[in-house]
Amino acid sequence: MKLANKKVVIIGGSSGIGLETAKLAVEQNAEVIIAGRSEDKLQQAKSEIGSNVTTHTLDFTKEKEVQAFFDKIGKLDSLVVTAGIATYGNFLEVDTSQDRDLFEGKFWGQYHVAKYAAPNLAEDGSITLFSGVVAYKAMEGASALSAVNAAVSGLGQTLALELAPVRVNVVSPGVIDTPSRYGMPEDERKAFYDAVGGQLPMKRVGQPEDVAESVIYLLRNGFSTGEVLHVEGGHRLI
Repeated sequence: MKLANKKVVIIGGSSGIGLETAKLAVEQNAEVIIAGRSEDKLQQAKSEIGSNVTTHTLDFTKEKEVQAFFDKIGKLDSLVVTAGIATYGNFLEVDTSQDRDLFEGKFWGQYHVAKYAAPNLAEDGSITLFSGVVAYKAMEGASALSAVNAAVSGLGQTLALELAPVRVNVVSPGVIDTPSRYGMPEDERKAFYDAVGGQLPMKRVGQPEDVAESVIYLLRNGFSTGEVLHVEGGHRLI
């Protein structure tokens, strides 16, 4: 399916994977809407993307706000949800409230967006949700994140049946160099990426454009639904 003149909504499109996906969609002449919490980041992203993009502020953890957003934008062809938080901590030590916030910020946010977008989607449209490698490779300190990511994958595959012929797929990235880790000191972040990347078959961590290319594939391929597309440089193999 060509993306020219198709309305593509990207939640979390102001940075990282979402921003790179928006750029690629615009290159293919899609009409792109990016949504996120920060108006400043949205405007910066818009200046990077250029033409054929509009912005909306949205907190996708707030169900009524999500409902109002989709009522406002009306019909659409594709939905991509890259937004979501990631937190870590030892199971016996982490505060339960942190894990509840993680579910609110990644699972329930994507759930709300899919629920209120679905009635507005074209029959040949698609939804792309985001899981992550720790749903498929156990890692210490990621018990809650593993559970959240597994829940998103399960949700996506079930919706592929319930919402058909709308296609629903899930992208499962590995370690990607995105702004989500910019809170780490630069030397620590580089050491982390070097350590992880050195173990991967690809000998590097991923870049946002690596994942964005996979999202565009799922938007365009009219015979892919119920898929979990792993984009993690072979992380599951080590």
